[in-house]
Amino acid sequence: MKPTSKPLPSLVDIEREVVAESREWGRQRLEERLQKLAEEHGEVFPPKATSEQAPDVAQRVGRGKARR
Repeated sequence: MKPTSKPLPSLVDIEREVVAESREWGRQRLEERLQKLAEEHGEVFPPKATSEQAPDVAQRVGRGKARR
């Protein structure tokens, strides 16, 4: 190894970088597919925000349901 070269990145750093890149690629791919689907069906993507507030999380998952 050359004495003036930078130290090699750790495997953890490389893994974090690659995982972040793959997440971004996946996000972009999902957006493209959803956009194509929306265009085929004449819908708008991303959907316009509504003034309604999102329901409480407990209401969405259902109260009283046992978790596994």
